[in-house]
Amino acid sequence: MGSPYGDLERPPLSRRSLERALLVPGGLWRRLDIRAETGSTNADVTEAARSGEPEGLIVVAEQQIAGRGRRDRTWTSPPRAGLTLSVLLRPAEVPSRQWGWLPLLAGVALREAVHRITELDAALKWPNDLLVHDAKCAGILAEVVEDGVVVGIGLNVTTRVDELPVVTGLPATSLQIAGAKSTDRDPLLKALLRSLAQWYSGWREAGGDAEMCGLLGAYRRGCSTIGRDVRVERPAGGDLVGAAVDVDADGQLVIRTADGRDNRVSAGDVRHVR
Repeated sequence: MGSPYGDLERPPLSRRSLERALLVPGGLWRRLDIRAETGSTNADVTEAARSGEPEGLIVVAEQQIAGRGRRDRTWTSPPRAGLTLSVLLRPAEVPSRQWGWLPLLAGVALREAVHRITELDAALKWPNDLLVHDAKCAGILAEVVEDGVVVGIGLNVTTRVDELPVVTGLPATSLQIAGAKSTDRDPLLKALLRSLAQWYSGWREAGGDAEMCGLLGAYRRGCSTIGRDVRVERPAGGDLVGAAVDVDADGQLVIRTADGRDNRVSAGDVRHVR
């Protein structure tokens, strides 16, 4: 009898094990939907959110064929080579001006999970790219939908060199290429979603105050952009060049330019200048 999946090095996720570990009474996660293939997990969760889906939905795709990154860049994933997922959060008690912290919060949770399972020294490039050995291993995209936020995460796990996406501004990598101790996606997904739920709970209880719940400090410790010379391509046009000196309480990147002025950036593509 043939294998139920084509690549023996890339087994499918175990729905039963994941549901048993994640869908616990009183926990954040309420429903897990694992799809063999989808266009975009963010689009799937957005549709569910608009239909009144409560908080706690997780949609995971074994293969994503029409995903979107920041600035509508495409993000595709080979079958079972990574973790491609989106979750629905509805932080009603947190002022919406603080919701911009959610993709950064997801970055902190992802970095923790990757370090715990793979023992790799991962870092965050502001605002929410995960780097390993200065190469991009994951991206995060958050979108506000109705009275909720859809947070999408795409992580290269066993992606091979010839399968890596073309990334503007820096090379791409995967956990396997970077020398991960383990590339088992089940414990990695469990660790990610548990860490995400823990940080989200603390942030929500603090009313979105990232400093009070420890999120700001954790992000600063894990952010490799701080202390680097950077070039920021801003959405409105015009590059900003200087030294990244901090991330403030609102999650903005603070860039000190040659004239000694501190500029706060809330959105833009950051490139580390070597």
